Amino acid sequence: MIAFVKSHFEGALRLILRPARERQVAAVCYRKTRAGKKVLLVTSRGTGRWIVPKGWPIQGLDDPQAALQEAWEEAGVKSADIQTDPVGHYDYDKKRSDGDVTPVQAQVYLAEVETLADSYPEDHQRERQWFTQDEAASRVKEPELKAILRDF
Repeated sequence: MIAFVKSHFEGALRLILRPARERQVAAVCYRKTRAGKKVLLVTSRGTGRWIVPKGWPIQGLDDPQAALQEAWEEAGVKSADIQTDPVGHYDYDKKRSDGDVTPVQAQVYLAEVETLADSYPEDHQRERQWFTQDEAASRVKEPELKAILRDF
């Protein structure tokens, strides 16, 4: 009985002491092709792993506009039709340059890409590439993002 109470108390305490998640916005940039939808991924600056464009909310912009701004800066999305309601969210731990880790929840917005620029703010810091939905899902790390990429 004591072990049961102790395990429940420890679980509740972990929930109470768990750090709050910061909020980010993300854009799943895609285009329609004859073969199906293609998803645009970029590499992260730190680790080089494949991600969707994302960032912190921007004062003066609503969340979809901020996600589209991140898609411009990170992937060169010059114009896109972005949905106003999020399609979902995913959680991840953002590793900071000082070694700290910040828990983050990214709200995800779908953006149908109309045009891409050849030159954009972070073109020298990142790679970008089109993938099928399944390929994109297999290349990202976060399980919730994998599901969003496969199912939208």
